[in-house]
Amino acid sequence: MSGPQLFTPFKVGKLDLANRIVIAPMCQYSAVDGCMTDWHLIHLGHLALSGAALMMLEAAAVTPEGRITYGDVGLYDDASEAAIARTLESVRRWSDMPIGIQLSHAGRKASCEVPWKGGGQIAPGADKGWQTEAPSPAGFLPVDTPPTALDREGLARLRDAFAAAATRAARLGIDAIQLHAAHGYLLHQFLSPLANHRDDDYGGSLENRMRFPLEVYDAVRAAFPADRPVTMRVSGTDWVEGGWDGEQTVAFAKALEARGCDAIHVSSGGLSPDQQIPVGPSYQVPLARQVKQAVGIPVVAVGLITDYEQAEAIIGTGDADLVALARTLLYDPRWPWHAAAHLGGHVKAPDQYLRSQPRQYKDLFQA
Repeated sequence: MSGPQLFTPFKVGKLDLANRIVIAPMCQYSAVDGCMTDWHLIHLGHLALSGAALMMLEAAAVTPEGRITYGDVGLYDDASEAAIARTLESVRRWSDMPIGIQLSHAGRKASCEVPWKGGGQIAPGADKGWQTEAPSPAGFLPVDTPPTALDREGLARLRDAFAAAATRAARLGIDAIQLHAAHGYLLHQFLSPLANHRDDDYGGSLENRMRFPLEVYDAVRAAFPADRPVTMRVSGTDWVEGGWDGEQTVAFAKALEARGCDAIHVSSGGLSPDQQIPVGPSYQVPLARQVKQAVGIPVVAVGLITDYEQAEAIIGTGDADLVALARTLLYDPRWPWHAAAHLGGHVKAPDQYLRSQPRQYKDLFQA
């Protein structure tokens, strides 16, 4: 009898993964001036011992103005790069789990308060606030200060910033990059007609709206070593009539595949306060399935994946190649261990924890 599909090995580009479980990027809003702190060492240290196959670091802004909040991690100067290097040096001393990073720019959703203090936008000129920039001068909320519309020079500046961050990621020994084109942030703002009201080559038609995200992909791919994967995270739908949707996501995925993109991670929403999301277990899996049926590159599913059999079914039925867990792993950083025990799989554990293997799961830690 074959073992669980969730614990079979997989390749993304040339990156070998021990199983199909990915730790999704999770913002911690605990950086200082873009620099990781001891909190990140504690947080990432636990997750690096979880038995997952790949850990994606949280969204790292490619410019200071691209941070969602003043507590966001950056990868835009020597100080922020050095802070990540210090954190990774400690994590890697005790874990050989591959580590990727999500590169992002928040666009009009930048300059916000941290979530546990309300999360609202902080006006430019106020303490810890700054002027945002976006494809068009339309704020996320009517009460927000309108962003500055990016001109050609601004687009070139941000393309270069993504590429520079990719160069820094390569120096850090990062194993994979994920570009963030989901959740209403800058690249998603270009894709969606609800946020992109431009009348130049970067707005209007689907081809034009995809242009800047694809240029950013090309710039990052050129700046990052060819043997390490570059992937993209997208929102499969805005959940708003007339917005970005599954059909457009498939067209974008095909364009990425043609450029050599190594994988696509399908999430949803985040672009409009008018979204109507039918939240429930696996609610985003149909979006991943739609993309999976249209492209040959690996597809990652995410969203309220909490149950072991649920995750196994997503992989076993071919709806996606990988599952990404976020809040599930915050609640239970040993979820992959428990999933392996439940499904009859095997997982890697640190030597210091081998004696914790329960008596009834005698082969659990034979990765």
